[in-house]
Amino acid sequence: MKTVLLSAVALLTACSGCDDEPSKAATDAATDARPAADQAVAMTPRCQQITDSITAAGFDVTVRCDGTYAWLGSDTYPDHEVMTGIVGTNEQTAVPALDYESPIRLDPVKAATYTTIDAAVGVAVNGVPIYDYSAAGELDPTEYDPRVDTVITGQLDVCNGHAGRGDDYHYHAAPTCMIDAMPNKADNPIIGWGFDGYPLFGDNNPDGTAIAAGALGACNEQADTTFGWRYHTSAAPPYIIQCLVGEIDARVLPRVPPLRGQAGGDKPSGTPPRGGVEGLTLTRTGAARSMRYTYEADAYYINYAPSGEPGCYDFDWKTVSYGTDSGTFCR
Repeated sequence: MKTVLLSAVALLTACSGCDDEPSKAATDAATDARPAADQAVAMTPRCQQITDSITAAGFDVTVRCDGTYAWLGSDTYPDHEVMTGIVGTNEQTAVPALDYESPIRLDPVKAATYTTIDAAVGVAVNGVPIYDYSAAGELDPTEYDPRVDTVITGQLDVCNGHAGRGDDYHYHAAPTCMIDAMPNKADNPIIGWGFDGYPLFGDNNPDGTAIAAGALGACNEQADTTFGWRYHTSAAPPYIIQCLVGEIDARVLPRVPPLRGQAGGDKPSGTPPRGGVEGLTLTRTGAARSMRYTYEADAYYINYAPSGEPGCYDFDWKTVSYGTDSGTFCR
């Protein structure tokens, strides 16, 4: 896999109206034609740090920088196993996003107060969004609530992710399967970024030493000599970035749109069946997916495959909470 770093202007020049990669002469000409300020943007230290973290991790995520953000582009669907092992399923499945970009601030500034978000707070280096530990909306970062803890309630798969009500895959705790696939995992690397521009590390300090008890703040953050601040994952709640310590512009934050039927209306969303399901797995056959599980000895499933139109999928399902049906749904 490769990481692509392009400025906003170069991205359009390289991809607009062409099927093949541009020639070196064309690329050089486009670079020379860019304004000096635009060329400088691609080389800012923070843009380079973000790009280097993706390159070292080895994932197929694009990076482009403008004057304010590094934009990480992906379909949010990881290469590793997804959905397997979920007990408290919301009866949604994982479907790739379309044209998803995560904005990472290039000039992070510590905010006066913490910011919580009822959506993604950052992104892993494989392009998968990162949420706080809760699946119940905005939370109070000073008060841990086990009733909405996705780990305790069995809502996460073996890789600490699941699909939300938009059938969008994301993490709520340390992305263990992603980390295991990283060629630089032994170096305690950056594994993600908060939208405020501060990096996410694993359970230890960047030098490999253990984090002292009580060293992390409410957002699972601590001061950092290189980046100003940094976040960590942890074995205990809140597990991952719980809130953001830096300033953000909520207007640019990404959200995966729900799947909508071609005749209108969103794809149905479920509620966790009481007591949980058993044997939930998601299998892939080419571009098709099949999620299967049992509940009180009965078999249930959600199947989908691309319909032929970009971002659209043919579904059929039998679920506990919204019955049996089929249809075509699009991002």
